[in-house]
Amino acid sequence: MNRGVSTLEARIADAADGWRLDRALADALPTLSRERIKALISTGNVTGPDGLIRDPKKKAPGGALFTLNVPEPEPAHNEAQDIALTVVFEDEHLIVIDKQAGLVVHPAAGNFDGTLVNALLHHCQGSLSGIGGVARPGIVHRIDKDTSGLMVAAKTDRAHVGLARQFKDHSIDRRYQAIVSGRPKTSGGSVDAPLARSPQNRKKIAIQPGGKRAVTHWTLVKPLHEAALVECRLETGRTHQVRVHMASLGHPLLGDPVYGRTKKEHREVLETLGFHRQALHAARLGFIHPIHSHALAFDSEMPADMQELMANLIV
Repeated sequence: MNRGVSTLEARIADAADGWRLDRALADALPTLSRERIKALISTGNVTGPDGLIRDPKKKAPGGALFTLNVPEPEPAHNEAQDIALTVVFEDEHLIVIDKQAGLVVHPAAGNFDGTLVNALLHHCQGSLSGIGGVARPGIVHRIDKDTSGLMVAAKTDRAHVGLARQFKDHSIDRRYQAIVSGRPKTSGGSVDAPLARSPQNRKKIAIQPGGKRAVTHWTLVKPLHEAALVECRLETGRTHQVRVHMASLGHPLLGDPVYGRTKKEHREVLETLGFHRQALHAARLGFIHPIHSHALAFDSEMPADMQELMANLIV
């Protein structure tokens, strides 16, 4: 190991023979994102049987051994950036925003700027609670990059502590709209299944004995063509909870690239609409104001891309 650089070795799985090199290496090294590996290849930090490689699209030979020199990531500096936000509510203690799909919540490897945190620092002029750590000031919960909808962030440490307690106590009212593949045979139900990192793929979440308890209550809202609109009320708030729980019922979210497979009945409409994200929207957020103790509740209309998708699936 050189100072500031880690050397990793990765052997391409036989099943990954012929894949793009960045994809095959990401499969072999789940601790590194595909974007990070792509950058390492492009900057001359990856060597293989034929020497130095700079093309992430190069076909990967199954069984081949590759060496990656991984420089230590530069720390995120959380610069304020003028990124458009839809503010639903704001006072001196907290802010509720309606996050657009595609916006990462906080800086991390591969996304050091252009995040919700950067946008909030600009909007709030630096006045966000730092109790959650320097990398994500003000953030008490998050939703996935490609999920749209309501989030709350703390502007003071007192608000941060009060909101975090409500999330820990599972007293927050969180309801999601999801368009799922297939039609449920019942009008609703609950999934009580623990979630943890998948031992087979660390980038995925799976139902695992010994994982954190996760409970999702779902209701059928509208049957669609080989699909359905459902509302999911979260009793807990685990990473990828709705996506994993609905997939466990045989109804993965449409457009979900990780936990679902697109049915042939939906492939054409998804491609035509250019819909390339999980069809999931955080539609309702309710909580007790952590300082003033009165109840707050907010609703967000389904975004245009999901409305268009649903319109094309109406029976």
